[in-house]
Amino acid sequence: MTTISTPAHMPVGGEALTDEEVVRRVLGGEGALFEVLMRRYNQRLYRVARAIVRDEAEAEDVMQQAYVSAYAHLGQFAQRSRFSTWLTRIAVHEALARNRRRGRLTEMDAMPETDGSGVWVAKGPDPEQQALSGELRRVLEDSLDALPESHRSVFVLRAVEGLSTAEAAECLGLSEENVKTRLSRSRAMLRRSRGGGGARAPGRQ
Repeated sequence: MTTISTPAHMPVGGEALTDEEVVRRVLGGEGALFEVLMRRYNQRLYRVARAIVRDEAEAEDVMQQAYVSAYAHLGQFAQRSRFSTWLTRIAVHEALARNRRRGRLTEMDAMPETDGSGVWVAKGPDPEQQALSGELRRVLEDSLDALPESHRSVFVLRAVEGLSTAEAAECLGLSEENVKTRLSRSRAMLRRSRGGGGARAPGRQ
């Protein structure tokens, strides 16, 4: 399989370009600029992939394959949606395909209780929270692992990545009403695991 590695430095000037401008220039022959898109979306793709496959190494593989697939089919990006949405959908499809191959696809309507390790991590942490960010991230991942697969991916895109309801719905191939319902259920399960209460998750409607 072809691999794409993230370099130590972005191409000069690439940071100022929009996604669509980068795509046009890559298709025009400036292949190195694809690195700009990888830098922008590494974190999002990793988080949504891990929410689905629940394995750090496999999430990395999903992210790598998503970039390979996106690069190979960049000419098919029709700009009817944002590039970030198109790319995220590729990662979601790859992660779900891996789960199906491994026989780990969770029943979509299953609603198990969390294991009591739930935690809410707000955006914009203070310095003390930043110092603990690595540990808190691991705890949050453990907590999300207790949610049904369909709810984890919704929660990550809406509450962690801050996508709008419409954007998350498009990424996941769901209706907006489905996204709202699953996000609400996810919040409720995480609040129950913390003994009630808790801050509302950020994210645009």
